[in-house]
Amino acid sequence: MFNFGMLLETAPAAAAGTEASPLGNFGTTAIMIVVLVAVFYLFMIRPENKKKKKLKEMRESLSVGDDVTTIGGIIGKVVACNNETVTFETGEDRVRVQVAKWAISTVGKATEEPAK
Repeated sequence: MFNFGMLLETAPAAAAGTEASPLGNFGTTAIMIVVLVAVFYLFMIRPENKKKKKLKEMRESLSVGDDVTTIGGIIGKVVACNNETVTFETGEDRVRVQVAKWAISTVGKATEEPAK
């Protein structure tokens, strides 16, 4: 693997004809750490925050009549909704299930697997 720190450290020293200072090595290390944190933020933290925001908006927009799927895989139609909980009916037997809003994973029709 190519060491950019070594290149940055030796180039000014070779030009001046003196040895590189220990602070020059610290500077390149600090720059590399800042770059690593920036990349980590852009590729890991930011997309996760976007996903959380989208889920929060979806859960806040729930209304009576929506088809929902819980994180446990239960599918039903919303019959009541308040700030903390959602009540929905499952199937034709009209069993009502009350769950916390954070337990709703998707809103809309569940896709069926194709028959083999």
